[in-house]
Amino acid sequence: MLKERMTPEELASLTGYSRQTINKWVRKEGWVTSPKPGVQGGKARLVHINEQVRAFIRSAQRTEDQPKTTLTASDTSLEALLIRLAKEMTDAEQKQLSSLLLRDGITGLLQRLGLRDQK
Repeated sequence: MLKERMTPEELASLTGYSRQTINKWVRKEGWVTSPKPGVQGGKARLVHINEQVRAFIRSAQRTEDQPKTTLTASDTSLEALLIRLAKEMTDAEQKQLSSLLLRDGITGLLQRLGLRDQK
């Protein structure tokens, strides 16, 4: 059930997507938000549930056969994290990462991250 204002966590629970995905939609779709009362620092936001948001949420709700990408405490392997990262990325971001990996390889990626010295 949609309320007038909801946190990204509430929307994530409702749709089956992650909080990060909801926050990405907020930015990408330009949804109206306001600070969450009682939370200092200004980062906690409430999403205003207007017709634009309702329509998007209806079209984005997962069906029962679609897997959720929520990680459990036992599923934090590098492989699981990389798969989750890829699923959270936009198509354009995925293409850029693929291009980087194909062009520079893992050594180039590690160098860009400062994890391996350049030779």
